[in-house]
Amino acid sequence: MHIPDGFLAANTWATAWVISTGTIGYCLKKTAGLLKDRMVPLMGIMSAFIFAAQMINFPVIGGTSGHLLGGVLAAVLLGPYAGAVVLTCVLIFQCLVFQDGGLLALGANILNMAIIGTIGGYVIFNVLHKIFGNKKGLQIGAAVAAWFSVVIAASFCALELAFSGTSPLGIVLPAMAGIHALIGIGEATITVAVLSFIQKVRPDLIYGFAGESNKA
Repeated sequence: MHIPDGFLAANTWATAWVISTGTIGYCLKKTAGLLKDRMVPLMGIMSAFIFAAQMINFPVIGGTSGHLLGGVLAAVLLGPYAGAVVLTCVLIFQCLVFQDGGLLALGANILNMAIIGTIGGYVIFNVLHKIFGNKKGLQIGAAVAAWFSVVIAASFCALELAFSGTSPLGIVLPAMAGIHALIGIGEATITVAVLSFIQKVRPDLIYGFAGESNKA
């Protein structure tokens, strides 16, 4: 899902840069207003955890593999704005140090994974958490949101490739959405496992639900 340079048309990656810059700038402003003593180190820990977790691939099918995106996990623990900032930092580091995704395409990668995947995933999680409530809602919401975050991010990646003339939409969209629908299962499993553990030992670390997640 990390788009390299040369795969996107100039108008596509330039538009993505404008949207990503404005959105992440807003997220930084919102995050600064919400910062608490415990959030700063937690953001650093989450950045390191997601970066390390993304280095570990799990097999899918046909010789393909996937890895954790971590957007919903970060958003549930830190909130959608700080979660998007964390994913952006991870993507920037991966791009500049490991050449994982192109520099010109970085705006699109941030848009797909840090904004659409993270903030969009949190919206889904928040709705489901309110519907199901408390502990059950946290786990169901996280699982469904994590799966959708991967599929939606991959679908936007496919749209950008199609708009750039890199691959026909009828080919790239089913391919990206299909394989990431399977990767999303792994994403949901890891996300729920981590959140369930945190919910047992430190429920106060879950954004907006301190003390709430243990209620019956």
